[in-house]
Amino acid sequence: MRIIPALIALTVIAAPAAAIPAVGEKAPAVSGTDISGKTRSLKQVAGRKGTVLMFFRSASWCPYCKAQLIAMNDKAAAALSAKGYALVGLSYDSPEVLAKFAVERKIGWPLLSDPKSQVIDGWQLRDPAYPAGNRAYGVPRPAVYVIDRKGIIRARLMEENYRVRPQPEAVLAAVDALGQ
Repeated sequence: MRIIPALIALTVIAAPAAAIPAVGEKAPAVSGTDISGKTRSLKQVAGRKGTVLMFFRSASWCPYCKAQLIAMNDKAAAALSAKGYALVGLSYDSPEVLAKFAVERKIGWPLLSDPKSQVIDGWQLRDPAYPAGNRAYGVPRPAVYVIDRKGIIRARLMEENYRVRPQPEAVLAAVDALGQ
């Protein structure tokens, strides 16, 4: 009779971890604090057709993130808006860090703060390379998702190497491929 509890425990331990959200799935919840200190949900910041949600590591110390944010601002934000999609960035940075970057770089689209990485964890995007105590603990793997107004993921752009980011042209092409 002692074998049954052991099998149950083994089943729980061996259960697969939740997967990174895939195209066709309902997007996990997104809520963060914007640069003015207000809590915003994805639904509140979405465009008329949906949202392009960009997970990034840090607007403070990550040069690859800064370059990606600037490129998206310069080459994609207005075009996405014209297509009916809101561009939204999310990181573990504080609202103050995001506000400073937004002012310096004239970012006119929402940057959301997820300081405890709750949204990042809900999307299974926490980069496991960084242990607690490391300044990068809680950062997401860089990813860009295209989410429609019904909350369904329509495209996902990810790279394993944090130095390589989806370029604005690729994000725009992903939106165009939806044909909406």
